[in-house]
Amino acid sequence: MTDLMPAIFFGHGNPMNALSKNAYTEGWASIGKSIPRPKAVLAVSAHWYLPITAVTTSLTPQTIHDFGGFPQELYQVQYPAPGSPELARHVKDILSPVQVALDESWGLDHGTWAVLCHVFPDADIPVVQLSINETQPPRFHYEIGKRLAPLREEGVLVMGSGNIVHNLHAYAWGRHGVNPFDWAVRFEKHARELLLKGDDDLLIAYERLGQDAMLSIPTPDHYLPLLYVIGGRRKDEQVSFPIGGVDGGSVSMLAVQIG
Repeated sequence: MTDLMPAIFFGHGNPMNALSKNAYTEGWASIGKSIPRPKAVLAVSAHWYLPITAVTTSLTPQTIHDFGGFPQELYQVQYPAPGSPELARHVKDILSPVQVALDESWGLDHGTWAVLCHVFPDADIPVVQLSINETQPPRFHYEIGKRLAPLREEGVLVMGSGNIVHNLHAYAWGRHGVNPFDWAVRFEKHARELLLKGDDDLLIAYERLGQDAMLSIPTPDHYLPLLYVIGGRRKDEQVSFPIGGVDGGSVSMLAVQIG
């Protein structure tokens, strides 16, 4: 019998983490060593956010450098993990009747590879990306996560990549050691409490959580991957936070592990 894979949300933060050795990247590497080796990874990244639900089908997904203004060495990073058209078709089937497009053009964006290059540095585990449909409300994404839950029994790591707090307008670019904003700390603490209580309804309806939530989630793209992960949680299943911290004052690096 295959080990039940955890489902993990990673706070991915700055793309430069791909090249960095810090508490976050060391934590990612530790996760990779501590969990069962997956047969494949299904990644939901904040950076594939478009008006349809789609899944990647390429056998050799490209490493997408979807950012600007960073050192040249970051654009040279490659994460040559294979794809899995078989898993992509399986995802399409289990999400039915939701319409899922099979996409050959997209590859692995930095929300996926900048994390996985530390979690699974050998790039020898197949990786498939599932898009976030920007036209749909938060509960849709949570329900998609519930439909994906059986993949955990099949040895697939369901991975969300974003940030629970992600406000780039307030981010201290180029400054180190800045104190996190009070609202960022409060909202992350509240989110942790809700995760531990299993209060998924409030996590889904985050707009009801007040001004701290609005400052922490000015746009939903980086928050929604969390809903895919918690949607796959079994009743009374353990939630842990293997990585914490707030980067640049306004980006939570919290990792949330289910199981």
